[in-house]
Amino acid sequence: MGWSVHIYEARPDLRLPSSKTAAQQRSINLAISSRGIAALQAVDPAATDRFLQTVIPMHGRMIHDKDGGLHSQLYDRHGQCINSIDRALLNEGLLEEASAVPTVRLFFNHKVQSIDFDSRTLVVHDVEADTITRIGFHFCIGADGSYSVIRRQLMRVVRMDFQQEYIPHEYIELKMPAGKDKDGKPSFLLDPNHLHIWPRHSFMLIALPNKDKSFTCTLFAPTTELDRLTTREHILSWFKAHFSDALILLGEDKLLQDFEKNPRSPLISTKARPYHYKDRGVILGDAAHSMVPFYGQGLNCGLEDVRVLQALLREEGVTPDGALAETGDNGSTDQRLLNALTRYSTSRHDDLIAICDLAMDNYVEMRHSVTTPGYIFRKALDNMLFALSSRKQFSLSLLGPLLSRVPFPTTHPSGWLPLYTMITFRPDISYSTAKRKATRQSHILSRVGQIGAAAFGATSFYLLLGALRRIQSQR
Repeated sequence: MGWSVHIYEARPDLRLPSSKTAAQQRSINLAISSRGIAALQAVDPAATDRFLQTVIPMHGRMIHDKDGGLHSQLYDRHGQCINSIDRALLNEGLLEEASAVPTVRLFFNHKVQSIDFDSRTLVVHDVEADTITRIGFHFCIGADGSYSVIRRQLMRVVRMDFQQEYIPHEYIELKMPAGKDKDGKPSFLLDPNHLHIWPRHSFMLIALPNKDKSFTCTLFAPTTELDRLTTREHILSWFKAHFSDALILLGEDKLLQDFEKNPRSPLISTKARPYHYKDRGVILGDAAHSMVPFYGQGLNCGLEDVRVLQALLREEGVTPDGALAETGDNGSTDQRLLNALTRYSTSRHDDLIAICDLAMDNYVEMRHSVTTPGYIFRKALDNMLFALSSRKQFSLSLLGPLLSRVPFPTTHPSGWLPLYTMITFRPDISYSTAKRKATRQSHILSRVGQIGAAAFGATSFYLLLGALRRIQSQR
């Protein structure tokens, strides 16, 4: 948008070879869907096309039961998909795109220590030079993750409601190596166009495909369950009991190596309000709303934050020219920027609370519900009603230009729409709108089910009464 941007990153440049090994040990594979794609396109369509060349489409879930059976559950009746994308490739690509912009400068190994929003200055520690510098700014965007320094500094000047929750589960990453085809070339050991899930009620294993024909697997389990896996023998016997087919593909030696070298990581959910202070600063992404990864929306929601903020800045006519001049009064206010940030905090909050809650709920669905007859029947009914009421397929390419200007153009979606479809494939519908519509539809299904059960009971009673009368008449 023409601003002069300085990016301060506490860690080293992750594009350097020395940075990659540690980063890969702490990374959950990313799934990018329509919301994330729409957000990227709103900023740079050409860059988005380059990113999408590296993805692997996943058209549904592949459920692995305890007996080794496979059950495919497609995400969308129109063939829409989510996409597995390598976290390192995406992050490196975003850095390359940013560094190519003449008005953007990147400062690695620079850790922000404190911020004075009123005087518009921040204190930065240059780790390599071991120097402390005071730097002036006009507008600060905190996109510094779940343990955000910027958020903590905002709390000093804003009456911020803040909630942080660690769930009693952790995750550990495992690697499923590529296999070999008949010609000795690398090949996938599983269908690459599915997200693979081994649901085991209180825990689960998932696998996402990579371009090198390997799969990145993530084990999610209660901390108490993982605490029991204290020896190599315990680990192998536990996997043989619960994931015997996956163990064959992972390999016993590789599994044990991953358990020893890869960290167990916590799962955290944070909620905050408001997200801004005056016209001085705002927090985006995990800094404002870290969520558990079970809806695959962490990346997509963070990117959508950028799209929504950009649309509001444009609607309010915010430009660099309207910001404070280098020699201006730090106490003055850019009213247009203040209006945009106020609208962002007000309008975005319900959406972020909605997706954080849905992500938590979806853990139960993935590790347990997907195997139950009730879930399968309800999903089939959901899709049938969707097919009967949907008149046309949503087109991201047609709506893309509008999404760069308007946060959410569809405020009252018509027809029957499954919740997963609205969350994953409809970036024109906000998270909170999707949740409200899904709640109404769920109530309708519940009432239909109650009426159906009552009708079935009445019919059964009538038939039973008729049978008894016939028996009596025969006597």
